Amino acid sequence: MSQQRYIAHFDLDAFFVSVECINDPSLKGKPLLVGGHSERGVVAACSYEARRYGIHSAMPMKQALKLCPHATVVGNARGEYSKYSRWVTEIIAAKAPLFEKASIDEFYLDLSGMDRFYDPYQWTIDLRDEIIKATTLPISFALASNKMVSKIATQEAKPNGYIQVLPGMEQAFLAPLAVNKIPGVGEHTYQHLKEMGVFTIRDLSKQPLADLEKRFGKYGADLYDKSRGIHTSEVVPYHEAKSISTENTFEENKMDLDFLMSELVRMTERVAYELRQDDKTAGCIAVKIRYGDFETTSRQTTIPYTFYDDELIAKAKELFHKLWRKEPIRLLGVRLSELTGEAIQTNLFENTQKKTELYKAIDDLKNRFGKYSVTKAGAQASLDRRTERKADPREKEEE
Repeated sequence: MSQQRYIAHFDLDAFFVSVECINDPSLKGKPLLVGGHSERGVVAACSYEARRYGIHSAMPMKQALKLCPHATVVGNARGEYSKYSRWVTEIIAAKAPLFEKASIDEFYLDLSGMDRFYDPYQWTIDLRDEIIKATTLPISFALASNKMVSKIATQEAKPNGYIQVLPGMEQAFLAPLAVNKIPGVGEHTYQHLKEMGVFTIRDLSKQPLADLEKRFGKYGADLYDKSRGIHTSEVVPYHEAKSISTENTFEENKMDLDFLMSELVRMTERVAYELRQDDKTAGCIAVKIRYGDFETTSRQTTIPYTFYDDELIAKAKELFHKLWRKEPIRLLGVRLSELTGEAIQTNLFENTQKKTELYKAIDDLKNRFGKYSVTKAGAQASLDRRTERKADPREKEEE
């Protein structure tokens, strides 16, 4: 007999809004919009008071302010979001046998097997209470037999609540819910389902498998299973310690600031490119310097999760200037750590679609013609000197 699965889904309620209200309690109870103020600004999050006006995340800020002109716009606590996310992560990591960080404010916990020692539902309630007591952040959760059902159930438990879907009750719980509550059912699929007369998950469960496969291909079989509460995706273990780094030992000690800045830009571009290739974002950056006397120093800083070159380069330069003691350098290195999936929001306060598309186009060129086929002007001096000289056995680059 297979082991009964217990999967908890934790979701911090209106996370960015909650952090803003912790930093400024006078904002509590007001229509609050978190996002960018510029023409291209978007709503990253909004309070429940703002949602009553029809405002939702990803809406252009201009449109949101037309719906609610007296709303308060904030967006200055970007570093605080990462700090609170890490705080919650640390609490979960200390307790849960296996967990996945799905985004900056969302976690899956696999508690399978714990029922031999604890009541999984009470254990999860206790963990939620501990998170709230430590951070004062509101958080909702659901406990179910798989990731999909627990995620859907969490939305039903909000705000700041919790629920358990007992084993064997998955289909009954899902049946009355709107079919677009199923993760992955976007607007396009939703329209097709409505054309078929499918409005609820119960309606979907009544559709023959052959009809769904004819209409949606392989995805039809996936919808067929999901409407019955069947989902086999595993909780992917979260590894905080992973990092991407590169370092270069120069054939001669370097004091030329222009060259050092150029090399720093080139190296940061390289690790940022590898980060995007792995579909990751970084929450920490470090710069390492080794001097001619072999003394080695490094400095790191936490950052809002990102995979953009320009944001990482700016932080790398800032760290370098704090670290460098204006002496010749033998080795220079850059390291990105606290890596997590790209689901974590990057640059929350601007409409970044065009920026992301630009980086994708640049990465495509690099994939076709080599990593250094496209580079910033600031890195060119370093590349020119590297190609002019012959390879030196003392030079080393860590992958």
